[in-house]
Amino acid sequence: MRECEKEKRGRVLSIAGSDSGGGAGIQADIKAITMNGGYAMTAITAITIQNTVGVHGVVPVPLDAIRGQIKVTLSDIGTDVIKTGMLGDRKTIEAVADTLDQFATKVPRVIDPVMVATSGDRLLASDAIDVLKNLLVPDATLLTPNAPEAEILSGRAVETIDGQRRAAERLLEAGAKAVLVKGGHIDGKVITDVLQTEYDEFFFEAGRIDTSSTHGTGCTLASAIATHLALGKSLVDSVDAGRNYLLKAIEKAEPLGQGHGPVHHSWMLDETD
Repeated sequence: MRECEKEKRGRVLSIAGSDSGGGAGIQADIKAITMNGGYAMTAITAITIQNTVGVHGVVPVPLDAIRGQIKVTLSDIGTDVIKTGMLGDRKTIEAVADTLDQFATKVPRVIDPVMVATSGDRLLASDAIDVLKNLLVPDATLLTPNAPEAEILSGRAVETIDGQRRAAERLLEAGAKAVLVKGGHIDGKVITDVLQTEYDEFFFEAGRIDTSSTHGTGCTLASAIATHLALGKSLVDSVDAGRNYLLKAIEKAEPLGQGHGPVHHSWMLDETD
């Protein structure tokens, strides 16, 4: 083993779709990973024709190209954590799961079950949900659904903190090692994210920020958490650090576009001026 590979370096491989608007998907992942001190690598699953208003088209990447991106990246640079985002359809999920099982069996995985864009456009085919549950939820180091996604995956209503807890329990039973059920879609002035593991339960609270700049929040949070895990932090500390980064990115965001604008991924640079 080369000397540079002996210690964790914060390497994160993101397997997700490209967002031409730059606020979510692979673009958000690269920004979040970089700003949190990691090294970002990518395997693009689809090209979305997208801006702040909505998703105007999706062009899937050929399965062999997705497999190839994962394989050559892992065989050369390697990774400390794998993060998945938009996978789109059943065949893509199957290809990604099979490739990871071949080349990254022991690498921790942060699974963000992207189903719907902030604009409301669907990003996961309905017939792919069971495949996601069967192939990627089991053994996920961390699963990061928002309330609607948790409801679909668990079959439990997620309208309260208690609903978040019950959904997390069901997803742990499905094989995930830890589940973070986000509370941004649940009404209230205070947003609570519920983290459950096999042994513990944690609650993270923050006041709701009045803004329309929320595009890419899920991608950004999952990537930030993945980066801190890749740097060697504990799960709880990684979630806490990722949330703090995202909250500041939302707070510091300036309006861009005519719809849901992106968060301010590089807010840290402003503080060094």
